[in-house]
Amino acid sequence: MVSERVKSINVSPTMKVAGEAKRMRAEGINVLDFSVGEPDFPTPHNIKEAAKTAIDENHTKYTLNAGTVELRKAIAQKLKRDSNLDYELNQIIVNSGAKQSVFNSIFATVNKGDEVIIPTPYWVSYPDMVTMADGISVIVETEEGNGFKLTAGQLEKAITEKTKVLILCNPSNPTGSTYSKEELEALAEVCLRHNFLVISDEIYEKLTYDDFKFTSFASLSPEIKTRTIVVNGVSKSYSMTGWRIGYAAGPIDIIEGIGKIQSHSSSHPSSISQQAAVEALAGPQYAIAEMLSEFIKRRDYLYSHMTAIKGITCYKPEGAFFLFPNISKFFGTSAGSVTIENSFDFAMYLLNDARIAAVPGSAFGAEGYLRISYATSMENIIEAVERLKKSLDKLK
Repeated sequence: MVSERVKSINVSPTMKVAGEAKRMRAEGINVLDFSVGEPDFPTPHNIKEAAKTAIDENHTKYTLNAGTVELRKAIAQKLKRDSNLDYELNQIIVNSGAKQSVFNSIFATVNKGDEVIIPTPYWVSYPDMVTMADGISVIVETEEGNGFKLTAGQLEKAITEKTKVLILCNPSNPTGSTYSKEELEALAEVCLRHNFLVISDEIYEKLTYDDFKFTSFASLSPEIKTRTIVVNGVSKSYSMTGWRIGYAAGPIDIIEGIGKIQSHSSSHPSSISQQAAVEALAGPQYAIAEMLSEFIKRRDYLYSHMTAIKGITCYKPEGAFFLFPNISKFFGTSAGSVTIENSFDFAMYLLNDARIAAVPGSAFGAEGYLRISYATSMENIIEAVERLKKSLDKLK
């Protein structure tokens, strides 16, 4: 009875792994969950207080379809402050999370048969979103040795007369890779020459390390700004995943198109969450530095111990909170009745033997890898490293 559209897509693999881990924990099994991409820190106190005030002041009614004027002003100020980008309020729309921002951006721009270029490893939902919009995903494989980054040459080769959009995630989920300004400029030159759009997913913008300087794709030039939809939100930077506030900024006609889609689906995000997001963007920013400090410690510990394991190589991430180790050397090995043939087998082996939940690289279009989120306590990371070593020692 379900539609062909529904049959053509899959449940998010990250949610599937997280769900299995939760089921095991409900049965009393001590599972260490490294599968979900959300900060483990509480939402900062000032943001929570802003939400409480919003309730007390009865900000509990419908808002404008595009989001409150106050929040869109805060977003415009944030884009100007951080990236020197100027947007009018009618060029900004607030969505129920950055996931909806990407989804609506694809639906507002992609026609049946249009091609959307997606570099691997990609965030799990991109290809299915394109499929739902009757578009065609053109998958471009990047290389570990290049930090999993799309090059201008690779982009050029993927272009056809049907190319409509490039989706770029910077910093990247799942690899944590980041693009320098020069690397982005090379991609932008190709985009402008071939006249297609860019959906720039910048949700991990604030979570970068080692003195890396983030550059928003739209800020490269006035010309590329007219071809770019910037997607961002408060989920990762302010530990507000459950508040469901994302936003898109771009050309007026596209933002209006997104507004039409939203008007017939979710209408607008929670009024309370919007008030909290104003405080997140316009209020004190100290919580970001505190999170970053802890993430760096976790990344360095996990990276040093993972790369010390024989058979594992790993790119050292400069952003987000994921490691993406290459575990392909363990393919063909066995422990008891279990044989590892692919990254899914590897992930399930870790879940059942080591009680560690992580996401197979195949979910991100990158067989041979594993995504490990270090958005969890150092105590869990230390315990997981010991469990991992013991489980891998069993594989022969």
